[in-house]
Amino acid sequence: MLEESDVTRGLVGKYVDTYAFVDGQFEVRSKGRSLPYKIFDMDQRVTHAAITENKRLSAVLEHIKEMQDAAPPKPKVRTNSEKMGYEPSGKRQGRPSSTRTKKKIVHAAE
Repeated sequence: MLEESDVTRGLVGKYVDTYAFVDGQFEVRSKGRSLPYKIFDMDQRVTHAAITENKRLSAVLEHIKEMQDAAPPKPKVRTNSEKMGYEPSGKRQGRPSSTRTKKKIVHAAE
């Protein structure tokens, strides 16, 4: 979730770029500018403090906590690169930059 600021308010309903790096870092950008964000944890756990704090919901929260503790841990979600065993080749992506290749591209276009 993007943290609320003057910049992020103008991005409501618009696309932003997300980058997940190999070392585990994650970054959100818009027009090349890095945006502040916080990660929303979809696998939230009920804590003992939440049970004692909410007197009206304590029975329900205690039941949910027991169910969560009994459930097997979820496996880590792997990226496609991890699944397929991707190893970088060292080659750069995109169009080739040699002059011979550029001449071939120009001649092919004519």
